[in-house]
Amino acid sequence: MTAFARRLHGAALAALTACLGTFASAQEVTLKMHQFLPPQANVPNLILVPWAERVTAASGGRIKIEHYPSMQLGGKPPELAGQVVDGVADIIWTLPGYTPGRFPQTEVFELPFMMSNAEDTSRAFWEFAQANMMDADFADMKMLGTWVHGPGVIHSDRPVNEIADLAGMKVRGPTRIITGMLGALGATPVGMPVPAVPEALSQGVINATAIPWEVTTALKVPELVSNHTTFGDASLYTATFIFAMNRDVFDALPGDLQAIIEAESGAEFSAMAGRIMQEADGPARAAAEARGNIVIDLSPAAVTEWREAASGVEAGWIEEMNEQGLNGADLVDQARALIAQHSE
Repeated sequence: MTAFARRLHGAALAALTACLGTFASAQEVTLKMHQFLPPQANVPNLILVPWAERVTAASGGRIKIEHYPSMQLGGKPPELAGQVVDGVADIIWTLPGYTPGRFPQTEVFELPFMMSNAEDTSRAFWEFAQANMMDADFADMKMLGTWVHGPGVIHSDRPVNEIADLAGMKVRGPTRIITGMLGALGATPVGMPVPAVPEALSQGVINATAIPWEVTTALKVPELVSNHTTFGDASLYTATFIFAMNRDVFDALPGDLQAIIEAESGAEFSAMAGRIMQEADGPARAAAEARGNIVIDLSPAAVTEWREAASGVEAGWIEEMNEQGLNGADLVDQARALIAQHSE
């Protein structure tokens, strides 16, 4: 090879190397985001899709996120946690309570009258997860957000003015802890994912459902029942949510794309998601009232009665955690301290 040819070959090789480097740095990735609610519901519309849009914009379009609402990738809501681990979906949003026993420590935030408000409790949940769960309950996924919804409400086909009114009522609960609480209060608890609620109400499979206000509009609950029982400034319960990514897919991303996803996730995102969910409670309640539905706001004295009646749920949960080798009382104390810290 002549000197000129060697120089030409070297220049071509350098150009190819530079081109490959540019390609690597400009790598594009498409992620499938899967969840169980219809696209017009508040969580996908106000939280998940805006998150995906921010990630895409911050990456200059190198990250593309395809949204699959209403279980469009197949399966049922309780399968979502497994789908993100198995790679059926790259990102999922779900309730850990849909898979009882898999994420036991998340249940501490679902205990009766545990939460203060959704924003502060969501921030506490993220910090609690960082301290206790990332290498345990969540070890096989990349956690993007952890949050809770606003105060839980009982929506029923007959008035629930006091605990005794629950006797003989079939009441849907979203998770093991909440169905257990409903049973302790005298109802006949029925566990089911939230997409099943409208049909169950319309067919009389259940008489009532425990869900926050914000999702009632999308599910048309105020059209199916006309009574709604709330608990003043207290929260009978809340449910926990996780927003997670397949760990192998995340680990395979270039470092700059990982950094973009992490910058849009975590504590502040979790707190914002909780706040958005609770802020959506107001318009949903107003819509039910505009229909002429009855909203029963329990007095502080009545709430105290409910609190006392449900107190055994926490004690039972502590005992269960102890049997699993966890310090249940310490987990409760941690959760309460974090909520109090962020509620000041």
